[in-house]
Amino acid sequence: MALVSEFLGQLSLNIGASEQLYPTVVPALDFDPDRDAARIDTAIKTKGVDEQTIIDVLTKRTYAQRREIAFAYERRAKKDMISALKGALSGSLESVILGLMKSTAQYDASEIRGSIKGLGTDEETLIEILCSRSSAELVEIKKVYKDLIKKDLDKDVAGDTSGNFAKLLLALVQTKRDEPSSVVDYEKIDEDARALYDAGVKIKGTDVATWISIMSERSVPHLQKVFQRYKSYSPYDMQESIEKEVKGDLKKSFLVLVQCFENKQLYFAKRLHEAMKSKGAKEKIVTRIIVSRCEVDLKKVASEYKATFGQSLHKTILEHTKGDYEKVLLSLCGPEE
Repeated sequence: MALVSEFLGQLSLNIGASEQLYPTVVPALDFDPDRDAARIDTAIKTKGVDEQTIIDVLTKRTYAQRREIAFAYERRAKKDMISALKGALSGSLESVILGLMKSTAQYDASEIRGSIKGLGTDEETLIEILCSRSSAELVEIKKVYKDLIKKDLDKDVAGDTSGNFAKLLLALVQTKRDEPSSVVDYEKIDEDARALYDAGVKIKGTDVATWISIMSERSVPHLQKVFQRYKSYSPYDMQESIEKEVKGDLKKSFLVLVQCFENKQLYFAKRLHEAMKSKGAKEKIVTRIIVSRCEVDLKKVASEYKATFGQSLHKTILEHTKGDYEKVLLSLCGPEE
């Protein structure tokens, strides 16, 4: 077990340097891994388990710091901290805490693996992750997937999806997207906008291959301008065109891509709202978004949530969750602003 945690410890954490980060979980100041490990050890050994201490410590440390705590715990308790947490916790709290013991890329890789192994495919999870991550994040996810699962992500995706849906996901996984450029190429913007229109709304049927290549290979700032320009050719905006031209999982994927190109944090805010709008919450979705975005952009997701739905993410979590699960989510969201 020690070897496994050492190995996990060596995996790098790369969030995509070109993207601005808005984390709610930041490095703890006055950090002492030995002191934290002792607190975790005591919390696990307490009769009935002291969940609050586990939440207080692990949600207020970054992944890199949690990893140091795990090593300190192993030296102290002579056993693996992840196994100890797994034995001490259960249910939704266990899912969140074990998710926090992975890097963002490791967490994404394990969620993708969970969505495609076994009978049937959880397309919703696959679409959310592959269509919302930057090329730099996808490069890291592929590396981690190979290291942890001993399989190639593109082969697993190809084996579990089909048709144009598979082609789009594979094009994203191949990470051929251009890097953003400081030079705005207006000619290319016009050319791509015209090509998207010619391949869809203008003709009977849809030339999906053209849509896939443009949306999987152009930089995000370029595509944002392309979608603006597109409106001068088409009577519909890009999202409306997708609704009219394609269906099923392919439609869902294109829509997620366009929403993320236009405003990724608003996309996640809407996902959270959708997952918590009825009685209770779709915990799997809520957990995945909060855990995977807390060291990336959850602060901005929360501000988009409030601006769009007129109520804070904190208040919604309080209304739709309870107990330790509610506490751990609120702690990861940071103080309400």
